[in-house]
Amino acid sequence: MYADKEKMSAAYGSWKSPITADVVSGAEKLLGGFAVDGEGRVIWLEGRPTEAGRSVLVREATHAGDAAEEITPAEFNVRTLVHEYGGGAFTVSGDVVVFSNYEDQRLYKQSIKGDHVPIALTPDYGAPVVRYADGVIDLHLGCYITVREDHRESDTNPTTTIISVELNGVGKTEPHVLVSGSDFYAFPRLASDGRRMAWIEWKHPNMPWDKSELWVGYLSADGKIEKRVCIAGDDPNMIESPTEPKWSSQGELFFVTDRKSGFWNLYKWVESTNEVQALYPLDAEFTRPSWEFGYSSYAFVEHKGQNNIIACTYRQKGLSYLGILDHVLGSFSLVDLPFTDIYNITSIGSHLYIDGASPRHPLSIMKVSIEENQVAMSGISIIWSSSSLNISEYNAYISSPEIIEFPTKVPGQTAFAYLYLPSNSNYQGFEDEKPPLLVESHGGPTSESGAALNLSIQYWTSRGWAFADVNYGGSSGC
Repeated sequence: MYADKEKMSAAYGSWKSPITADVVSGAEKLLGGFAVDGEGRVIWLEGRPTEAGRSVLVREATHAGDAAEEITPAEFNVRTLVHEYGGGAFTVSGDVVVFSNYEDQRLYKQSIKGDHVPIALTPDYGAPVVRYADGVIDLHLGCYITVREDHRESDTNPTTTIISVELNGVGKTEPHVLVSGSDFYAFPRLASDGRRMAWIEWKHPNMPWDKSELWVGYLSADGKIEKRVCIAGDDPNMIESPTEPKWSSQGELFFVTDRKSGFWNLYKWVESTNEVQALYPLDAEFTRPSWEFGYSSYAFVEHKGQNNIIACTYRQKGLSYLGILDHVLGSFSLVDLPFTDIYNITSIGSHLYIDGASPRHPLSIMKVSIEENQVAMSGISIIWSSSSLNISEYNAYISSPEIIEFPTKVPGQTAFAYLYLPSNSNYQGFEDEKPPLLVESHGGPTSESGAALNLSIQYWTSRGWAFADVNYGGSSGC
């Protein structure tokens, strides 16, 4: 595109670039999750650096071209501190949203329509010593089921439980404890009949990606767990870390685990025989390490009565892919998307909502319509973008990475890196010169670098530097 433009020769590292420090530092908003309301409109949690990091819920506009609707009042900040890393700070069901407020860490219920005045659901303990995350609304009993982290007795070793909170309460009633006894909990998920609940639990000294357990509890008519069964993770001869349980509309339980192969793949629980079935074994990761709450790596696609289709994302050798799995027929097909990094998926009918990015596209929420044959997309639209910049203005200066694979000290094992070469439409280096190289290692031990647009990297490459973003051994998704 820029090959016909005559370039100036200049020393690598000395090139001038419009990608300045101000552009890098002021470009992006943060995404803390998203959901779809009863009208099929997306609600996302937007972190705003311009408001000292305040996070607010924003609702997609009714009509294209209209402004999105901010539904969080100015005095609230939607954020939870469970596990310190947070995540899963809000839940949407129909026209109701339940969220955690940063200042007091209490739960609030808010109507999406009307005056939007939040109503406290949990008691005021005088300080933010009780925290909540990763909840679901029980429409049968009118309550909110969520993970609670209680620091009242110990701030260094808080008590974690799964609790039930009355949705019609006034914030004075102590929640009812449903599940207790383990050190950590995540992913409480209800079946549509309201009689079964799945959850993940794990204990010290394990992290959830080291060893965890998937349980199902059977609920009585008044919402108490009568009996429970461990679905995965209790076999002493097999260490695994199940995660992301979800119930289909037909009441079937699906989840992701890394049993035997070491790769997180999709599985299904056969309740009648208490067996676990692999759906599509692949040397790839169908989820991420659960540093935060609220991950959603797959979703059920329902169209014209069909409910055997799962849309899922996986990582393999540093790239993300979107797949469509028919778990009855066992067929699997890929959907071509303009994203190289995909994080979460949710769905309504045959529409998918995905957040992701690429080397030339900032983190965005995308709506993807799946064709009737459910193996290709029929339409795509961007609902939200993390960047307020017109990225196309900087295309002439953006470097797209090359994925390189290199041997490690462990025989037979390799690691990966994204190599960004200098890129600037106005400059070229001298023929007898090589560019200086910056090498970065991400935080660990289980994170990974991605190929998403990163202006902090482009700041250097547009000035004539090369940049290697390394996924060392142990990085997830590789």
